[in-house]
Amino acid sequence: MTIDPYQTAQEAAAELRARSGVDSFDAALVMGSGWAPAADAFDKVVAEVAIGDLPGFLPPSVAGHSGRLRAVRHADRDILVFLGRTHLYEGRGVDPVVHNVRTAVTAGARTVVLTNAAGALRGDLAVGQPVLISDHLNLTARSPLTGPRFVDLTHAYAPELRALAREVEPGLAEGVYAALPGPHFETPAEIRMLRSLGADLVGMSTVLEAIAARELGARVLGLSLVTNVAAGLSDRPLDHHEVLEAGREAASDVGTLLAGIAARL
Repeated sequence: MTIDPYQTAQEAAAELRARSGVDSFDAALVMGSGWAPAADAFDKVVAEVAIGDLPGFLPPSVAGHSGRLRAVRHADRDILVFLGRTHLYEGRGVDPVVHNVRTAVTAGARTVVLTNAAGALRGDLAVGQPVLISDHLNLTARSPLTGPRFVDLTHAYAPELRALAREVEPGLAEGVYAALPGPHFETPAEIRMLRSLGADLVGMSTVLEAIAARELGARVLGLSLVTNVAAGLSDRPLDHHEVLEAGREAASDVGTLLAGIAARL
């Protein structure tokens, strides 16, 4: 029997409402690798549940992704905070990767904030720096959409939300995020290719979620935290533990940034 992912999202949203006591959420935040400590900037936790307890969700299998979901109250807004995500490279298919945003939007969230850890392809981007995603290159060879679901991605990352983020932090840089399936890091030749295509950042997430959120009519804001310099641009080897450590070191600053953005959504 074919499982309808949209129906599963409705079931998960209903269970989420029952467990949190929140009838409708205003926004959702997805915390990428190393971002989870920043969630502590939202101190009014209404409820916290294990992702695996909700229909359609699978516990993350990647270090730095706890598999917990918080309902928080912040600046008179009800916000969902996903402490981790499912990645395409986990081999579970595309629908589990975007089930988080489908559930969130079905539960009322009209704004989705997607964060990630990324490698920097530009010399002016430093480790520990948050960068607004202005656009993306979907190089995963996948889409969360099947059938005649034609979605306009001209403004995949809402200009008004990027402007709002710059009100909180005027010095925020912007860049194009390239998503590859992973889990291996890129080769120096691939990094040269990505730079020639116009990419400023590279990672293994976010774009499929952004597409799924836009299909359902939600506005999307994307934020990358630079956690390493891309292959071939530095003498240092690439390591996932380094990614997590960079996130922990930047947690306080990016938490303050996220809380400030959330208060204005």
